[in-house]
Amino acid sequence: MRRSVARTLSVLTTLAATLTVGAAAPPSAAPATATPPKVPVAVGYGGAVASVDADASAAGIEVLRQGGNAVDAAVATAAALGVTEPYSSGVGGGGYFVYYDARTRSVHTIDGRETAPRTADQNLFVEDGKPLPFADAVTSGLSIGTPGTPATWQTALDTWGSRSLGTVLRPAERIARDGFTVDATFRSMTEGNLDRFKDFPATADLFLPDGKLPEVGSTLKNPDLARTYALLGRQGMGALYHGDLARDIVRTVNEPPVDPAADRVVRPGDLSLADLAAYRAKLQAPTKTTYRGRQVYSIAPSSSGGTTVGEALNILENTDLSKASEVQYLHHFIEASRVAFADRGRWVGDPAVQDVPTKELLSQRFADSRACLIKDDAVLTSPLAPGDPRHPADCKTAGQAVPATYEGQNTTHLTVADKWGNIVSYTLTIEQTGGSGIAVPGRGFLLNNELTDFDFTPANPAVPDPNLPGAGKRPRSSISPTIVLDRQGLPVVALGSPGGASIITTVLQTLVGFLDRGLPLVDAIAAPRASQRNAATTELEPALWTSDDRTALEALGHHFTQNPEIGAATGVQRLPNGRWLAAAEPVRRGGGSAQVVQPAG
Repeated sequence: MRRSVARTLSVLTTLAATLTVGAAAPPSAAPATATPPKVPVAVGYGGAVASVDADASAAGIEVLRQGGNAVDAAVATAAALGVTEPYSSGVGGGGYFVYYDARTRSVHTIDGRETAPRTADQNLFVEDGKPLPFADAVTSGLSIGTPGTPATWQTALDTWGSRSLGTVLRPAERIARDGFTVDATFRSMTEGNLDRFKDFPATADLFLPDGKLPEVGSTLKNPDLARTYALLGRQGMGALYHGDLARDIVRTVNEPPVDPAADRVVRPGDLSLADLAAYRAKLQAPTKTTYRGRQVYSIAPSSSGGTTVGEALNILENTDLSKASEVQYLHHFIEASRVAFADRGRWVGDPAVQDVPTKELLSQRFADSRACLIKDDAVLTSPLAPGDPRHPADCKTAGQAVPATYEGQNTTHLTVADKWGNIVSYTLTIEQTGGSGIAVPGRGFLLNNELTDFDFTPANPAVPDPNLPGAGKRPRSSISPTIVLDRQGLPVVALGSPGGASIITTVLQTLVGFLDRGLPLVDAIAAPRASQRNAATTELEPALWTSDDRTALEALGHHFTQNPEIGAATGVQRLPNGRWLAAAEPVRRGGGSAQVVQPAG
């Protein structure tokens, strides 16, 4: 699997060029600003941006070229993704922002997770004594939390940015006004939501032109969102939490604007203007663990990403994965993931409400006590019972197992670096593909269904569940934006991924591929994935499903199911002499877009 960087760049650049969608669109279908070609890797100077979308990456590069820093460019990229990736992100959602400050060589984070209404309790998704069907909960006002993305953008810019909100929103406002080219991935995602979208006139007006699926190569415009961005640029993100826009959001949640002719039952929510006015994005310390002498930083709870990736790395610390065979490497990666997810399910929730043992989950002593469960020639049984991080005992479990619960698969990730060496790793989401399916009329964006990340009922009634709904509570997430520093505090790599609970395993596997297996970053991102989340079976992408490695792993006792696609990572890597390498997916989700300010060579 180890290929030279030169061959990797050549092969993947050629592949991405052949996969770029919309390049052959007729002139009349092209947006006013031509979409740059998608390439999965770029090397150069002055800063770098990697995202799933070429227009969005270009928006970040535009801000960097105008002298903005990584934070400015990250917000610009995120805002553009709200236009071109509206089923994954937008101002109606939330996310987690990790920032490396080159001047102080320190890492900081923002928890911009959505919150439940203050009237919510643990029976939010229980009706007549039974949990609601998941699909019914998703497409409802009940699933919509107070958006955190706008507050995240404002907090990041106010704390570390160098440009005004209006300035960094300008590229996204332009894309929304002039339009972007519909590609096959966008059409496919729209098709997957067709039955939902057509039941909400405001949503259909945005994404179903003339009541039909948008054609590949056509231009899709969103003038409502352009006006919303212009409003926020003039008044600040507070305009979303107060005033007319806030009232529009509350009305949409509490009186979902469903087509009267539709037979869909859409349950109302109970969001208030006070819920929006009280929302704050949280500046908080990152998680930190040491792996092979490097410092690995990520997001702390309410996300479980930092603790679970960190615990799994600590479990793998004493196994030399660089010399392991492919089968042994995969075996240990799968088992470390299984153990870390067992502990995640029992211990991680919103720390404002739950007593989360973050420090203990990340201790090497606890990881060692759990690592001794893993054998070279046998497979652990799932669901595995958790350990007790406050009282670690070698090879012991504590209480009963907590089965893994479902978490929506969509989201998007972006990674940015600037010429001063600052980095942002930022994952943002509206949860499911298409979120709640409910757009705010006249405002141009979808609202999240983030509250379905709560457990509807206890995952195991005999075990305390830290992730039940509650008043003002933030649901547990798996988002794992990560930045790795060397011993001197200089960046090595930054990355993240969408994918629901598989975000954790995607980030973990990409880190291990890059740090241990010697893969170039773009190869570590492209490598076929496995995802084990304390379940009876491990998910495999097709390339592993059809490989001899699967047969060998099954001989050890592993059981597998096939998943056509796991995650869609992006990352940046610091290179010598002021250069950056940006890397994105070559194929997954239609391929990503890596761009630099000034290409090398």
